[in-house]
Amino acid sequence: MRTALYPGTFDPITYGHIDIIRRAAALVDKLVIGVAINRDKGPLFSLEERVEMIEVECAKLSEQTGTEIVAHPFENLLIDCAHDVGAQIIVRGLRAVADFEYEYQMVGMNRVLDDSVETVFLMAEAKHQAIASKLVKEIARLGGDVSNFVTPLVNERLLQKLGR
Repeated sequence: MRTALYPGTFDPITYGHIDIIRRAAALVDKLVIGVAINRDKGPLFSLEERVEMIEVECAKLSEQTGTEIVAHPFENLLIDCAHDVGAQIIVRGLRAVADFEYEYQMVGMNRVLDDSVETVFLMAEAKHQAIASKLVKEIARLGGDVSNFVTPLVNERLLQKLGR
């Protein structure tokens, strides 16, 4: 069974994330969405809220692709999380060249820690390349419409969280 791990904060999950999840699911038998706890980032949504939104959105994708997709919170090293879930592959999404430099360094470090876990990069579709959770939250916080960037469920949760 080929298992991949797609890690991130997913605060909140966006159409860009969903695009990468859909495409990664076509490559593996099981896709684990590693939801980083990362207290330093100070997420808008709690871990439980992020996991729940991912589970709802990924249930549809799992049905469409026939690939098992599960959410898995983690707070340890990415390579250790990969071991914990039995992943042979780490999936990383790239939006722009600027993402590549950081990702390249991370791959190098992970290869030193365990060279049996392969990293695969998937470029975001052109229409999703500008989407970043941080920008989505900022637009929503300032009263802008984020419905082109997130699903109706996530849009509703953002509005609730921001008191609208």
